[in-house]
Amino acid sequence: QGTEHVSRINIKFTRFSAFYTPLLATAAGGFLKDEGLEPHLAICEEGKSAIDALLDGSAHVGQSAPAQGLGSLEKGEAPKAVHFAQINERDGFFLTGRAPEPDFSWAGLAGKKVIVTHGPQPLAMFKYACKSQGLDYGAIDAIDAGKGPAMDALFRSGEGDYIHQQGAAPQQLAADGVGHVVASVGQAFGPCAFSSLAATREWLETDMALAFMRAYRKTRAWINEAPAAEIAAAEKEWFPKIDKAVLADCIGFYQTLGCWAPHVEITRAAFDVTLDVFRNVGRDHPSSVYDAIVAPPPGE
Repeated sequence: QGTEHVSRINIKFTRFSAFYTPLLATAAGGFLKDEGLEPHLAICEEGKSAIDALLDGSAHVGQSAPAQGLGSLEKGEAPKAVHFAQINERDGFFLTGRAPEPDFSWAGLAGKKVIVTHGPQPLAMFKYACKSQGLDYGAIDAIDAGKGPAMDALFRSGEGDYIHQQGAAPQQLAADGVGHVVASVGQAFGPCAFSSLAATREWLETDMALAFMRAYRKTRAWINEAPAAEIAAAEKEWFPKIDKAVLADCIGFYQTLGCWAPHVEITRAAFDVTLDVFRNVGRDHPSSVYDAIVAPPPGE
């Protein structure tokens, strides 16, 4: 107990989101500190990815997605960083409409204006959800409004029948009386390898990696057991524009969704679903790419 030497651990995110609570809470819940690690959490600089930060040494751990490795393989490159643990085992996006729809059906989106997140993975997952629910994506009037803040502003201005966003933006819309959350993409088709922790293979061999992994396992147990309001209070500093009650509402939903399953490894079964998601949009890869993209958690 009480190590004398404290090591700084740098963790990079594409953005801070309640969806990434398993990683945020390693710091917020004090679990890294308990292992003698001083956490420094930051969002990647414009034009730079978490993988770039791992490769130039400015980050030890990056919030990423196994699908990132597919991009490397498509360029004919072996992935230089690997994905060693899951953050989320389901899609964390929601559909928000203009009115409450207790009997919401995906088929009802046909002919409607939907402001859709057009990032490669969220869009591929949304198309897969439509397919799994028997809806032709082409039947939707899909609007590309750019990045999250622009999408949110457009919906708030009255444009669109529905909007597709990651939490807690939909819950904030609902709290502000602008919309009603009607569906979860993660509920539409179940487990998949969605978001992950990435690192270099070299770092995974270090004592720091072992200490991080001990903290991460404890964190995942805590976020599944603690009240959502307690987790929201611990994480609030990263969400200055989101009401604490809204953050707790979103965290509570993710707790019940099953995206934060207690196991940490990225399973082949979940990875194969993600491969199927991308096959659906014309990016075909064999199941064997798992070994090039995914590594076991440190110490295993």
